[in-house]
Amino acid sequence: MNKNKEIIVRDLGNINYQECFEIQKELQNEIIEIKLSNRKNKTNLKTPNYLLFVEHNHVYTLGKSGNKNHLLFSEDILNDKDISFHYTNRGGDITYHGPGQLVAYPILDLENFFTDIHKFLRLMEESVIKSLEQINIVSSRNTNKTGVWLDVGNNNERKICAMGVKVSRWVTMHGLALNVTNDLSYFNGIVPCGLENSKVTSVKNEIGNLIYSYDLKKILLNNFLRSFSASSIQ
Repeated sequence: MNKNKEIIVRDLGNINYQECFEIQKELQNEIIEIKLSNRKNKTNLKTPNYLLFVEHNHVYTLGKSGNKNHLLFSEDILNDKDISFHYTNRGGDITYHGPGQLVAYPILDLENFFTDIHKFLRLMEESVIKSLEQINIVSSRNTNKTGVWLDVGNNNERKICAMGVKVSRWVTMHGLALNVTNDLSYFNGIVPCGLENSKVTSVKNEIGNLIYSYDLKKILLNNFLRSFSASSIQ
């Protein structure tokens, strides 16, 4: 197979969750169609890879194995706070997206890299851990809990980055959400990722206004590319 480790990077800015979901599906289907065509016609066309950076308005999303009871706000409160709710096809439970959060959706053909979903998740975690390290925040993985955490094993253990993916024919969608400057009070409306008593934090919560001296999107992109031994097309 003609492996392609170039990633097309698109910054979609602030975008409605459902609209972005449709874009992800469209890109995922584009890659899958090329793969199926290659097998049917015995061709070796390269499949593209994409990385989308986005920001969403207030939204709770529930993964396919999630529990609706982990949404704590009533429909009236959701309406009052202008929070939308969506069922989605990624793994994991319920999570929150909102302004000030850095969301990255890789739509990768893993056959260009490796065919290992766990490795994919671990490398996404690594890219966030390395990025936070560059701005003097010490973070780590958490055994049996996907995402990136601070002070793992301590009473003040808290989550700074959530992850959830959907893989079809080795093509990924969904991704990671790093809390940067977003209002953490919106997590009070859910049991984050279905984990009882789970605390959340943000970059700003950890280092204050120093956050504004960093270009976190660029830092994360560089570490993502490094983790996947990839190059970018922008």
